[in-house]
Amino acid sequence: MHDHDRGLEYDLGVLRRRNVLRLFAGAGLAVVAGCAADPDTSSGSTPSSSPSAAGTTGSTPAPSSGGVDEIPEETAGPFPGDGSNGPNVLTESGIVRRDLTKSFGSATGVAEGVPLTVELVVLDAAKDTALPGAAVYLWHCDAQGRYSLYDGEISGENYCRGVQAADSTGKVTFTTIFPAAYQGRWPHLHFEVYASLSEATAAGKISATSQLALPAEACAAVYATSGYDGSTRNLANTSLEKDNVFGDDGAVHQLAAISGEVQDGYTARLTVGV
Repeated sequence: MHDHDRGLEYDLGVLRRRNVLRLFAGAGLAVVAGCAADPDTSSGSTPSSSPSAAGTTGSTPAPSSGGVDEIPEETAGPFPGDGSNGPNVLTESGIVRRDLTKSFGSATGVAEGVPLTVELVVLDAAKDTALPGAAVYLWHCDAQGRYSLYDGEISGENYCRGVQAADSTGKVTFTTIFPAAYQGRWPHLHFEVYASLSEATAAGKISATSQLALPAEACAAVYATSGYDGSTRNLANTSLEKDNVFGDDGAVHQLAAISGEVQDGYTARLTVGV
């Protein structure tokens, strides 16, 4: 049984103190209410008629004074692997990489699933300008809804986690697999933004913590393939509007643009204002 969501009190306990202070001072309680998911069981949820691809209600973050909106601040969840709740993969040699499908170091596991390329463009929200050299730590569950470093038989693996430094346009790129939908959460990926690669690999000061939402149509296509057992059911049992992270505004600032198809894989793109 997965322990992806034990409520606000638990989530606050696993966040760094600096993030908690920022959450209460800036974004408020609404954005930290969600974590990762309810326990991964099939009971207790009523399927919705169709998964929603975008929200229409809820609050949105205040626009920045200059250009783009800041990415909404969200909980890192109980499985960040950044030292705030158990393991710290950020200080390990090998964490800086583009390909997240394979574990590194002494671990040898490989995450199987539909290929997914993730492109994030990190911008200074106030100036609407690129932040070259900023670093992004990205992590997510595998095709069975498990998180490396934490979940059962893959606690010794570190795949589906990695760090990249932004290029001159502010872009970071990761190649990984499409994550599962586990019960209680809309399909998503977690990320932290740091001012520099050295800050990230020292597990230092975090500039922003948020989550990327994946569009419904692509999720439905992926979950119809083998290897994603339970994801079709779990997707039907939630929506962006009901999700405990994205539900406040339907992920208007976190829903990725996506292209591709199951056979060749997908590319998800998101602009991240910090």
